[in-house]
This record gives sequence, C-alpha cells and structure tokens, in this order.
Amino acid sequence: MTIAPDARPTLDHPDDDPFLWLEEIEGAEALAWVEAQNGKTLARLSDSRTAADAAALKAMMDRPDKIPHITRRGGLLYNYWQDAQHPRGLWRRTTLASYRSDSPDWELLLDLDALAAEEGEDWIWKGATTLPPAHDRALLRLSRGGGDAVVLREFDLGSRSFVPGGFDLPEGKSNAAWLDRDTLILSSALGDGMATQSGYARAIRRWSRGQDPMAAPVLFEVPAEHMGAWAGIDRSSAEERVVFLDQIGFFDVAVHLGDREGPRLRIDLPTDLRLNWEGDQVVLQPRTPWAVDGTTYPPDMLLGTRLSALLDGQRSFTRLFEPAERRALEGFFWCDGRVVVSVLDDLRPDHTIWTPAESGWTCRRLEGLPEIGVVSVWPMDAEAEESDGTLLAMTQDPLTPPTLLQTATTPAAPLVLRQAPRLFNAQGLRVTRHEAISSDGERIPYVQTGPEQETGDAPVHMTGYGGFQVTMSPTYRGSTGQLWLERGGTAVLAHIRGGGEFGTRWHEAGRREKKHLSHDDFAAVAADLVRRGVTVPGRIAAEGGSNGGLLIANMLTRYPERFGALFCTIPLIDMRRYTKLLAGASWIAEYGDPDKPEDWAFMRQFAAYHAAEPGRPYPPILLATTRRDDRVHPGHARKMAAKLQKLGYDARFYEPTAGGHGYGKDNAEAAQFMALGAAFLRRAIGWESE
Repeated sequence: MTIAPDARPTLDHPDDDPFLWLEEIEGAEALAWVEAQNGKTLARLSDSRTAADAAALKAMMDRPDKIPHITRRGGLLYNYWQDAQHPRGLWRRTTLASYRSDSPDWELLLDLDALAAEEGEDWIWKGATTLPPAHDRALLRLSRGGGDAVVLREFDLGSRSFVPGGFDLPEGKSNAAWLDRDTLILSSALGDGMATQSGYARAIRRWSRGQDPMAAPVLFEVPAEHMGAWAGIDRSSAEERVVFLDQIGFFDVAVHLGDREGPRLRIDLPTDLRLNWEGDQVVLQPRTPWAVDGTTYPPDMLLGTRLSALLDGQRSFTRLFEPAERRALEGFFWCDGRVVVSVLDDLRPDHTIWTPAESGWTCRRLEGLPEIGVVSVWPMDAEAEESDGTLLAMTQDPLTPPTLLQTATTPAAPLVLRQAPRLFNAQGLRVTRHEAISSDGERIPYVQTGPEQETGDAPVHMTGYGGFQVTMSPTYRGSTGQLWLERGGTAVLAHIRGGGEFGTRWHEAGRREKKHLSHDDFAAVAADLVRRGVTVPGRIAAEGGSNGGLLIANMLTRYPERFGALFCTIPLIDMRRYTKLLAGASWIAEYGDPDKPEDWAFMRQFAAYHAAEPGRPYPPILLATTRRDDRVHPGHARKMAAKLQKLGYDARFYEPTAGGHGYGKDNAEAAQFMALGAAFLRRAIGWESE
C-alpha cells in the first residue's frame, strides 16, 4: 500500500485516497489491520472494571422480569425472547389471558440457538411474517451475523419445523408477502442487475410454490438509480389488492395499485406525500406545500377523504391536524376503521382518535395516558383486517422504567399489562429541560438528567442524532443509568435539527445544505452546559451512531475544543465516497450527491474525513463499527481511524466480527461494545483512572 505523506484524501478526486484498501471488508490486509487495532484497544480498555460493567449490562438485558414485547396474530400473542440461557432467542406465543398473568404459559415455536448449533450457522433473528387468517405458516427472516441481508425460509407452526421443499430464498436484501398459501409477492435484490445502486430490490415478482424464484415473472420494476421497489398486500378491501411502491428516494415514493398480475394505476399524488388507508378511507400528509384546486396545504397537515374519491380525481379534504412551529405530527395509523394520530406539542405527547362517518369526522382524545414523558402507541394486531381496535401503549421517562398498557380506539381506561424493572439507582437524580442558542439564533431544546446539585465540573454524557426526521425521545436507558447516572454523572439528549421533534420544518432545517446546522446545534448544547455552570469542556463526553456518527466526527473536526472525548459508532464519515459504499446511494436526499459539484460545494462543510488535518486540538476518540454492517460500510470508521492515527492523534478503533448495523448480534456482544465505549469515555475525560 502507498500512504500519502500527510494521509489526507483529496477533496476533488474521491479515489485518490491512501486508505481505500480498508474498504475491502474481508481483505487480508484490511483484516490484519482490524485485528491489530482490536488488540490494542482491548489491551487498553479491557480490565476487571470493564468486564464487570459488561457483565452487569448483559445481566440487565437478560433479566427474566423484563417486558416481553408482543404482537397479536390470529388471536395469539407472539414474542421473540432473549435471555442468558437463550442468547440467540426463542420465538414463542401465548394467549392474551395467559400474558396478563404473572407467569404466562408460552408455547415454543423455534429455538434459534438450537437451530444455529444444528445447522452450523450464525443465525440472528430478523422477524417473521405469518399467513392470515390461519397463521399456520410463516416466512422467517434469518441473518448470518446480524446484517440486513437475510435468508427467507418457510416454517410450519403446527409441526414447528421448516416446510420440506417450501419457500426458501438464499441470502440477500429480500422481503416477501403472502398473496395466498402457495404464492408470494417477492422483493429481492438477488440476480444479475436486480439490485439498485443502493443495493435494494429493483423488481417485484410473483413467486409460486415449487418455482425457481429467479424464474418467477416480474410484475414491477424500477430504474437502477431509484432507491428500491417494495410491495405489500392490502386486505382491507373486498377485492384483492397489491400495492407496488417505487421508492424514488428516501423521501419520495410513487404508489401503484394493482393485483397479482401487476400494477393497474398510479395514484396521482406528489411523491413526497405520505398516505395511509383502510378500506375506502384515506389520510394524507404532505411533506412540502401542496397547491391543489386553489388551496395550498402546508407541510405536515393531516387530511382525510375517501380513497375512491381520491382515485377519481376529487381533491376535497377534511383537515384533521394543523401543525404549528412547535406542534408536530409524529405519526398516524389506522386501527379498526379509526385513525390514531400522535402529536408532539412542544415535545409533550398528545394522542387523538379520528373516526370517519357519512356526516364527517369526529375526534376524541385517547384517555388515561400521561401528558409528559414519552408515550408511544401502536396497534396490538399485526394484520389491520384482524384488529378489534385494541392498542398498546408504552410510557416512560429517563428515570421511570417503561410501563406497557392495553387500551383501545373506543373509550376505555388503560389496563397495565407489564411494568419493567428499575435498572439503576435514581435516588437524588432529576430531569430538566433547557434550550441552547445555535449559530443562527435557533433555540435548541435538550433534556438533562443528573444530580439535583450542580458541581461545575460534572462528567457529562451527551448524545444526539439529527437526521432523516428521526425523533430522539428521552426514554429510560438502563445502560446510561448504570454506566453514567448512578455513578454521579449527568446525561444530556440534544434535540438537534435534522430530526423530527418539530416536524418536517425541523428536519428540513438540518438537511442537505443545512446539515452543518444540526452539527452547530449539538456544539451549542455543549457550550450551553458550560455557560450554565454544569461542567467544563474537558468533562463532556459525546456519543453517536450511524448518522449520529457523522455528527460525532464533525464535533472532532469542527468543534474539538468543546469536548473531552468522543465515541463514534457504526458511523457514516467519508462523504466523498459514501454513495459508492453499500446502501449509501439511498441517502442522497439527506446529504446531497458528492458527484454533483453544486452539492459537493456544501457537503465540504460536514465532510469530516476530508477535513481532518494535523495540528488541531482534537480530543481522544474511539471509532467502532461491526464487520457485518451491510448498511453503513465499516470502511467509514476504519479509514477515519487510520487517517487520524497517521496524523498523530489519539484515535482508537474497535470492530467485532458480527452485529449488523448495531452494537452486537446478542446481548453479550452489545454489552461488551457499550462497556468498552463507556470505559473509554470515562477515562478520557479523567473521571476514571486509566
């Protein structure tokens, strides 16, 4: 290999990069480098304290009294369960009455640990789709090592075994839906030319039992430059309906309606408009101002009408929700003929039920749920046509463990189903909300959890995300509690732009040419902690993953003086080549296209890999990824670590062999990952001795 004297890739020639060889995921030279790096990192961080932390975290995640999360299919509740005896997990089911008891009677369907041992495969559970209405057959999604690529295999729930000669698809980025007992609608990137530039499926096929899937007829196909093609079955109407989706970009989709022969019509709507229907009722949410028939509907307004009228070209709507500057539509879904609408009103939860009728829509508030903290609501039933209106709700806050409730779309007092155990000592801690002022004057909220009395040099753990309109909620995090809070530390969650906390407006304010502002926001929160006398810069440790890893990399290169240590996980960093690596092309709508000069002109502002240079006061950083991450290429973290080390900085690296786009394939690996990161941060800010 050849390394340039200053180890800096050039801005205008993306392939003029001395560390390109680290993009070879399984390359011999790259793996030798990774193993050497892992050895150095583990030698410095793996001691009895870190081992004790990892053991405590694993025990926390394996607790027998944690909440078993459930989905109802055909009257039975299904759950996937992992514990110390079953690290890969058990797929099981029970009745609602049994689930409500102190000791539910679970029927075991599949022991994944036994299957992995029997077949000699590193199987990781990725979910199952059962065939309604009997739900006696399922398509299991199994991943080798935790990546997004899966094997699809047909499973008989009666015999608890795989179906001989049944549906079986090799590993790939694939998904399928049951059309009937002998027919699937298949979305798969397998086959020559069948993957988009993002690595997802280009085509939708009708796959019949006993047929070679690659010989199955193609019903729908999208251009290679689009993000991908997906399909699903709509069973809410009397006639058979297949929905074909042309995902043009991350925020743009063209919706086609059809049947088992293919699409019949495209719904004539803007591609950035989100819609959801049940039967003949539909709700719509525009992402950008929508001018139609002399009326302009603003982003995030929720509109209701009949699907048949919409398809006939009528554009008369009932306004169900109107956004405000800090009142945002968080989500909506149909349940038993009603729409459940979730709103964040200045980050406070608000849930309403809208019911359509011939006389118009009526609304009522979902009863009995907290008005502060984090409240999530979703349908109990996996299949909309099987729902009786039962809802599940989860309530929590940074110091209050989750409670799982059963409620309904019709008036009913919530019933407590399960309460999670307390995972750390919260005595003397409090939760407060504050606002920082960013570089352009925008107010940035953040939630602080820590001791009631400020010391002026508190060890602070900061995190944030700021991308893809993802809302970061101040939930109960046992790992943060054990590794930081109960030891006297402070935790901070920053609601930076690019997220969805205040709707599309908040996302747009931190996307593409404004992406650097989301990074400014995070740095502003760090500065505000110092201004308020909570801490000093050298005691602030920041952590972020994926898009949050890009955030952390930019804190290193743009705001190094505001932090004492950084933990950058499963990150996206090389903005010059990201579209050429795995699923990177699918994120152009969020970041821009580096091959377009006009986009690269603003992307330079947050291109941390290229911005890293010698002679700066960079704080210590640990970059960590996983080898089986087939979404964000591990080369991002590898190359950034190699470059920083070449420039003489304190940059460490860690890469376990499995885990996918996460911290580990099982609780033991995830616990090790988190314990190492926390040990690094605590020691780097001087809170814990080396």
